[in-house]
Formats: sequence, structure tokens, C-alpha cells
Amino acid sequence: MPLQPLTTYDEQVQGLGIKEAITEAKRCLNCKKPQCKTGCPIENNIPEFIHQIAKGNMGEAHGLITEKSNLPAVCGRVCAHELQCESHCVLAKQGKEIKIGQLERFAADFNFGMGLIMDRIPSKSRGKVAVIGSGPAGLTIAGDLAKIGFSVTVYEAQPEAGGVLMFGIPAYRLPKDVVRREISRIEALGVTIMTNLMAGPDFTVDDLFARGFDAVFIGSGTALPKELDLPGKELAGIIQSIYFLRMNALYSSGLMERKDVPVKDGDRVLVIGAGNVAMDAARSAIRIGAESVTVVARVPQEKMRALKAEYDGAVEDGVQFAWSATPGRFVGKGGKVTGLAVMTEQGEQELCADKILLSIGARPANRIVSTTRGIEVDKSGYVLTNERPYGMTTRKGVFAGGDVVHRPATVVLAMKEAKKVAEGIAAYVDAIKLLGINVQEAGI
Repeated sequence: MPLQPLTTYDEQVQGLGIKEAITEAKRCLNCKKPQCKTGCPIENNIPEFIHQIAKGNMGEAHGLITEKSNLPAVCGRVCAHELQCESHCVLAKQGKEIKIGQLERFAADFNFGMGLIMDRIPSKSRGKVAVIGSGPAGLTIAGDLAKIGFSVTVYEAQPEAGGVLMFGIPAYRLPKDVVRREISRIEALGVTIMTNLMAGPDFTVDDLFARGFDAVFIGSGTALPKELDLPGKELAGIIQSIYFLRMNALYSSGLMERKDVPVKDGDRVLVIGAGNVAMDAARSAIRIGAESVTVVARVPQEKMRALKAEYDGAVEDGVQFAWSATPGRFVGKGGKVTGLAVMTEQGEQELCADKILLSIGARPANRIVSTTRGIEVDKSGYVLTNERPYGMTTRKGVFAGGDVVHRPATVVLAMKEAKKVAEGIAAYVDAIKLLGINVQEAGI
């Protein structure tokens, strides 16, 4: 019997109201040595902003958050709070940890809803920086540098900015209007965002330096999904999860028709993988009308990479799981996939499927590196960077960060590295301005 389709794009987890947020904030013990702050990758001012919410100072709370984060409404929704700040809360031992993510989300949503004004920003006289890619790393770089007086232009290949936030994370977890409003706040800092421009075909790093930029940041992410090299891999119906999620996001935004989304009504779907992308793909497939969805994982349940909250949500949605099942070959008929043969403790089993979604990781594309001299990568194609100035590649003035350097990670971990790279860019540009050097013209 087909699963009852869920509402595809409505946000699943609802936020706190004002009274609920204040009541929750009052539970904070305001520890002298706040471990929650230690658990946050970007060391957000957690006790401080929670204290301001408890006092009803919502603007002050938002201001404290944005000292560290340019994407509070995003982080409040999709960060791994259960593994980071909330798990470090002293009340977590009693199972009563403060709902830090919900409070961060509340402060950001309240600020937007009330139309509170932003702090004044400095004039853009410190230097010019180009940012390639508008995912979490690129947006963090842009926001941080704009706040300290840099003129920043972001170049995005897609028709809309946001990267994985817009085209990877499903709308039921992260509504796209939330992403758009966070981006609009970054633009309000004086950042220019240019879309439908792909590095490589449309412009090169050398072009950007010729346009007068002092430094360039590469934050293009991991654009190429990994293949599963098994017999039958050429069968129709074997699809990359990130492609499915992107097409689903475009459909939800009205930019694609339903027929362009590869999972059809009534499909039996297998998802190979055990990470958050696998959970996103599985839950999205159900929401768009799949008859059944089963996640196939090589590992046992206790070793899955996905967050427990995402797993619990998948179970609630009706997703089935095949644990400790190693894919052996794709099964098909007439050129189309009909199933997947897996090895389990009981021997080989065949799982039926109309579509199989692959969620086994991704690797960087080489469009930028192949069109730019002097940028070295490792054997897997990830860009090599230096510690001083932090994040600079082997090409002077060119910096990189996020998944293109550190392999696919969470939103907040990409932000953590990007903040350090922003400091490296600022130090580098200040130095060449002080010395009066044009590194690109000098060829050093």
C-alpha cells in the first residue's frame, strides 16, 4: 500500500513563540565556564544572547549572534546542535539541555519579522575581494569581510544564490525564503551577488585579478558526486541524490516542472548511504509521492553518519532501513533498473526498486583549477592551502575554503573554516596595500 504523501515543502519543525522563547531562555544557568560555547564550532556568544532573550532584548540578542554568524536563521534550523552546543550544556546530563538552536532561530526570525535595523557598516575602502560560490563558506567570507570595510562581489553559477542551502537541503528542513532573507541581509552589508556566472566557462581567476580584485576566494564546494562502480551501473533509474535534491528544489521554487524530478509518483525507491544526504533524499522521495523508500547502509545502525534527529524523522516519515547490507550489483530488465542485490549476514538478497538514489559522497570539480595557473591540489582534487596567511592556496592572492578544501562537512563547520580564511584574506590584503605591491603584476 502506498505511503500517504506528506506535505512536500512546509517546514516540519515549528519555531518558538515569544513567551516560549523567554521561558526557555530563563532556564539557562549562565555558567561561568560555558561549555555550550566550547561546543559551538564558531564559538557563538551563546549564554550572552540567551540572557538577552530572557530579558526581552531581542535586537541585542540578534546582534550578539551576528557578531559570529552571518546565517543565524539557517544555523538555528540545520546545525547539528545535538552533537555540538546542546550536547555540551551542563543540563544535558539530565536530558534537559537548553534548546539553543531553537533560541537562535527565534532571535533571527523575530529580527526579520519586526524589521529591526542593522548596525552601521564601514565604508568599503579597505580592498576588493571576489568570492566564487555562494554556499555557507562563500556567504560567510562575504559577510565577514564586508563588515570590516571590504568591497566584496560574489559570483554564483546557479540562477539563485545559496548553494547547498538553496539546492541541497530540503525545504521541509530549511525553507527557501529563510535562505533568501539571510542572503538579503548579507547584501545589505554592501555585498554584490552576481548569478548565472560559472567559473571556468564564463570567467577565470585571472579575469578577476584583471578587474582589480586584490584577492579571490574559491568556495565552489564538491560539485561531482561519486559513482558506485558495480555491475549494472549503466542501467536507467540509478540517480545521484544531490541531483534529485537539486531538481526537487528547483521544482519547489517553480523553476522546473514536476516531470523533471526523477522520482515519480508510485516509485519504489532505494537510497544507498547512511549520512544526512541519504536521509534528505529518502524523506524528500516520500514527500514527492514515492510508494516506498528504503535506505540501504553498509554499516549497522549504531555507526550511521546521519544525525539521530534526521534518522528519527525518516522513521516517522515511513522510511525503511536495510542495515549492514553491502551492495553487490544492480539488477535490471530492458535497460532499466529493477532492484539491487545486497550481501547480508543471511546471504545475498535482492531489493526491488524503480529508482536507486546514490548518497555516497562527492568530490570537487576542476573547472577553476584547470583554468588557473599555480593552484595545486591533492591526488583527490582537493585544493591545498597554507596556514599563513590562513587559507591561501599555492597561488598568491587566491584563497580557498569549505568543502573544496576540507571535504564535505556540515554548514557550521564550513562557516568555521571560512571565518578563519576571512581573517587570512584581510591580513594578506592589508599587507600588500601597506607595501604597495601588486602581486599579480609582479608575478610573485
